[in-house]
Amino acid sequence: MTAPMSNINPAFAASAQTVKAEGPQPLMREIPPGEAYPIEALGPLRAVVEAVQDITQAPVAIAAQSALSVASLAVQGFADVETLGGDAPCSLFCLTIAESGERKSSCDRLLMKGVRDHERAQAETYREAFAEYEVAREIWTGKRKRLMTEAAGGDKMKAAGAEADLRMLGPEPRAPLYPRVTAQEPTFEGLLKLYQIGRPSLGLFSDEAGGFIGGHAMNSDNRLKTIAGLSQLWNGDTVDRIRSGDGASEYPGRRLAMHMMAQPIAARPLLADPQASGQGFLARFLITEPPSAIGTRLRRGHDPASDMAVSAFSSQLRGILETPLPTGDNPQELAPVRLPLSQGARELLWRFYQAVEAAQATGRQMEHVRSYGSKAAEQAARIAGVLTLWGGVEAPEVTPEAMGWGITLAQFYLGEARRLAEAGLVSEETAKAERLRKWLLESWPHDDVTPREILRMGPNSLREGKALAGPLAALERNGWLFRLPDGTEVRGAARKEAYRIVRPAHAL
Repeated sequence: MTAPMSNINPAFAASAQTVKAEGPQPLMREIPPGEAYPIEALGPLRAVVEAVQDITQAPVAIAAQSALSVASLAVQGFADVETLGGDAPCSLFCLTIAESGERKSSCDRLLMKGVRDHERAQAETYREAFAEYEVAREIWTGKRKRLMTEAAGGDKMKAAGAEADLRMLGPEPRAPLYPRVTAQEPTFEGLLKLYQIGRPSLGLFSDEAGGFIGGHAMNSDNRLKTIAGLSQLWNGDTVDRIRSGDGASEYPGRRLAMHMMAQPIAARPLLADPQASGQGFLARFLITEPPSAIGTRLRRGHDPASDMAVSAFSSQLRGILETPLPTGDNPQELAPVRLPLSQGARELLWRFYQAVEAAQATGRQMEHVRSYGSKAAEQAARIAGVLTLWGGVEAPEVTPEAMGWGITLAQFYLGEARRLAEAGLVSEETAKAERLRKWLLESWPHDDVTPREILRMGPNSLREGKALAGPLAALERNGWLFRLPDGTEVRGAARKEAYRIVRPAHAL
């Protein structure tokens, strides 16, 4: 049992009365709702996004993010789009923030079906091709070994003939490309290994990206390396790796599309990460956190035409994935063509650039999101390139209409970046306190708690004494916890340190 109110010190009692009157105070300011997603600017993707929204009743922005990123994955290997500062890959990085239950996975599953069907079909072909390759490699290895022995022998004529045959033998047979198109939670080294054996155009897609954000690739030891490497791939740069054990490796002509779907509690630490912000990593993402649709999804069934639209999208997606990528002699090194802007598209992009540049001046509305603003024109061109190539991978140029779509969407994402910037200003300590608050209110069954219990059963990031002190103090300061007097009995034992949890529905 806990101590009766009569035994609680006066300061505690006074604080309790304040909480009775006002309730616990929020740790973070409420983020204002964003603008409606400009679905009309999705051009050739609009029909399938409306269909997926009809089927799932999820927020339209979730379906739109999935469609854009999947389209980028499909077309990014074929062309680089002209921008105001040179050419850029048609690779998009998307980050969708939504609570559990918003049907992120349902949207992703419908729009990724063509990718999964392609991977399954290619896996069967790959198994057959790999079996043939192993036989060819064994034959080649046997011939080479025999010829090397003869070339080193004492018979000069035989050695000369063996040397000539060695030169004619040719290179070792090349293994077929591993057919995997996407990865979910790789380390950066794992991603490079996939590039080493597989396609030069890949996607990093996860409908539960908390595992990636909080996993090995983004821990304190690897975060900077992962951020730098992924940023290089977004840029279209050659990634190189020099390791004492593995030697030096280069990965030119590679492309990567990304779509990370994360719950707010997983995304907030990333938005607050100074390395992710300072390196310009976050500014490479198209980020949105749409209003929740939970509680409004009361319609039963959906239009049969929506199923047809999704099937048409999947068929088109498979068709693009089955189209040979432009490569030179090395099938793992892309040689994308240039997708130029029409004169009208170039003029529209220049005007957009001027407006965003002026808005970044000191005291103007984009001053605090300059990293996003500086990439907005390129993002508009990339989006326009993706929408153009989705209509046909041999498209000759980006039209003014497609550039208008790209600019409208880039403006929306720039507004989202500005709106969500406050979330990025939340300190790691506050984010930990919020994580603990949610765990106490949603998962802990008792009305009181001890630090020892949190260390044993609480969130993983708080299972050490040093990490717990700050969040406990923040929750106490904001009225979510009240410290009980020393010696208060909690679960059958007197406790030196224990806290009463304040739940909004029945504050002390």
